[in-house]
Amino acid sequence: QVQLVESGGGLVQAGGSLRLSCAASGRAASLTTIGWFRQAPGKEREFLAVVSISGDTTVYADSVKGRFTISRDKSKNTVYLQMNTLEPEDTAVYYCAGASVTYYPTLPQEYDSWGQGTRVTVSS
Repeated sequence: QVQLVESGGGLVQAGGSLRLSCAASGRAASLTTIGWFRQAPGKEREFLAVVSISGDTTVYADSVKGRFTISRDKSKNTVYLQMNTLEPEDTAVYYCAGASVTYYPTLPQEYDSWGQGTRVTVSS
């Protein structure tokens, strides 16, 4: 079983930055990719970015390309999401998720393990 724990959320003003962390434990070695999603009230869960377990390959949603950066620290078993130039529309609960597949999944149902989420609020 894989455990994923997000941290780093909080309240930030528009234009600011936050870095989210996703720490993996348990059978984390079984994962091939880790992705970030977010879910705003009343909306579906939205794909943001995914990184290969090696950290060599990343895929981004068009909505965050250029503002968000996903990265991985192998030594810490942690994946990060650096979020810059935040907007009130970025307010949501942010989740990391793990998958054991040979491609870069962008749909929630393609992921096997999920964290509990961390809340990000961007004030105008």
